[in-house]
Amino acid sequence: MSRVFGRIAQIGYVVHDLRAAMDFWVAQGVGPWFYQEPVELDWFRYRGADSGMKMAAALANSGDIQIELIQPLNDEPSLYKDFLDAGHEGAQHVAYWSEDYQQLYDRALSLGYTVAQEGAIRGGRFAYLDTETHPGTVIEISDIGGAKGELFATLREMAAAWDGTSPINRIG
Repeated sequence: MSRVFGRIAQIGYVVHDLRAAMDFWVAQGVGPWFYQEPVELDWFRYRGADSGMKMAAALANSGDIQIELIQPLNDEPSLYKDFLDAGHEGAQHVAYWSEDYQQLYDRALSLGYTVAQEGAIRGGRFAYLDTETHPGTVIEISDIGGAKGELFATLREMAAAWDGTSPINRIG
């Protein structure tokens, strides 16, 4: 439990091949997976500048921890592209969720954190803080108020009841 951010809610993996990554996790008994390709972003900024970054993403839960898989789909600037370009693949960030996103965002900035990238998906904002000093240490904060929080709760419930059928499902 972080005294600043709360509890880790998600581990994000950046991968070259989304389908292969989902297959790997299914073989470990984690699912069902729900993916979107491409993810429809409201807006996205990398280091303060607008970016046309495109990505595919998949979500599933292992208990209370959500696993997110992200595959960049173009060469536009993002921390995901930076991670792969540095020769890494795998765990890239941990995410903390808040129903009062703006308060958490403002608190992080007041503590000296800076934003490396940020955006919104269907109105739900997210920010990746510039905390990477070695692979896997990026901190994401994410708004889970409203529909996004309801979706994440549904995914957690579906994972708890999953019987192994329909392991990979496309959405959107």
